[in-house]
Amino acid sequence: MVRVVVVDDEALIRSGFSMILNAADGIEVVATAAGGQAVATVREHRPDVVLLDIRMPDVDGLSVLRELVALPQPPAVAMLTTFDTDEYILTALNSGACGFLLKDTEPEQLAPLVRTLAAGGVVLSPKASQSLLRDHPGSRAEAPDPQAGRVDRLSDREREVLVLIAEGLSNADIGARMHLGTGTVKDHVSAILTKLRVGGRVQAALLAQRAGLLADGPERRP
Repeated sequence: MVRVVVVDDEALIRSGFSMILNAADGIEVVATAAGGQAVATVREHRPDVVLLDIRMPDVDGLSVLRELVALPQPPAVAMLTTFDTDEYILTALNSGACGFLLKDTEPEQLAPLVRTLAAGGVVLSPKASQSLLRDHPGSRAEAPDPQAGRVDRLSDREREVLVLIAEGLSNADIGARMHLGTGTVKDHVSAILTKLRVGGRVQAALLAQRAGLLADGPERRP
């Protein structure tokens, strides 16, 4: 059972997400909270996944994120936003968020995204990530992107693994897809993060998109 906490300043969002997720097999929303109660609620219920509003009037969502990822057993945190382009998203990803999605994500896609987070995968809402990467300095196609150029250091096999990381697959899922042992996948992931000079899977996924490794398409895992 995947345990979820939903943090949002709007009661309607909290109840809507709870209703959708509680109707899905293998997922339970164990609590919801406004921003001010977020950290205490997570400490009490110890969820696997937290869906966290990035903009709340009573508390800074980024500050809440930093407290959550500093917990001894931090949950996977995905940021919620209503904006296709949100200047805080990149900061959130660099601060330890496991992804982000728009609040108007189709209801039938929400449970698979939560399962992806619980399995250690990455969730990037394509519509929002494309806008973010387009508007972030250094991500424009006509400008050189030295960071994206680091992808050239990867072997063909590592590139394959990177694409699957960016598609939101966990190590176990990548191993099943590529017919590799989980230990081998972990070794590949470690090498990828080292060669790309990034601190986690989310940053690697964004770099893969900036390097043009991902095909544009409908909302997916991510």
